[in-house]
Amino acid sequence: MIRIVEVGPRDGLQNESKTIPTATKVAFIDALSQAGLQEIEASAFVSPKWIPQLADAADVFQRITRAPGILYSALVPNEQGLDRAMAAKVDKIAVFTAASESFNQKNINATIAESIERFVPVIKRAKGSTLPVRGYISTAWWCPYEGRIAVAKTVDVVKQLVDAGCDDLSIGDTIGKAEPGQVRELIEQLLKVVPAARLAMHFHDTYHHAVANAIESYKLGITTFDSSAGGIGGCPYAPGASGNVATEALVAALRSVGGRCDVDLAKLAAARAVIAPAL
Repeated sequence: MIRIVEVGPRDGLQNESKTIPTATKVAFIDALSQAGLQEIEASAFVSPKWIPQLADAADVFQRITRAPGILYSALVPNEQGLDRAMAAKVDKIAVFTAASESFNQKNINATIAESIERFVPVIKRAKGSTLPVRGYISTAWWCPYEGRIAVAKTVDVVKQLVDAGCDDLSIGDTIGKAEPGQVRELIEQLLKVVPAARLAMHFHDTYHHAVANAIESYKLGITTFDSSAGGIGGCPYAPGASGNVATEALVAALRSVGGRCDVDLAKLAAARAVIAPAL
């Protein structure tokens, strides 16, 4: 069974320069909730100074209609963000770091070690409140500043996040440059330290490799994938990074190789129609 983590409301919208009304975000998430998705990353409790588009995270969580069986998650950078996320009654939190020191400095102004040290109390408190925790690892294959990232470096960061208590790990191809052979090489090493059930792949489609990379991952036993309705999104701290792989393309591709995925593409299209005029 394929598990889709829909990141459109957060990763899809965070880089939009025009402010999107809260009501439109809520309508988008509510429409996505009808499409058979298991998890929707609804927003991020980050500083409005850095990502003003997501300053309304608490309002979004208050106003959405939560459908049974769906996890509504949020990105959390620190303990202050966790306080806000818990007050908003999120179902799951995500912390984030990178496999590239340069990218981490540009993204969160910290070394990899400092970022993980910062997350330890966040993860501990979340787990104490029975909140599941995801760990994002950006630039797992390529970095816009450092180029190709060594497999061992990414594996080491994943090990640290596992040791810190993350339940699942999202492995990000932030600039979309990874190719299937490189994806296989990394996953084979990751599977030596963490089971496939705890891994998710987060591909961007900058160089149009995302679908092929997802199929390669599926062949290796990966069944959780991040994607964004309509392929919207990108990273404000990764020059040249275009959108996430489209949920529609991902679902169609995985079904074509025998994957079972219960996402309703017609309802997904309806959700995309809600957000498209605001982009």
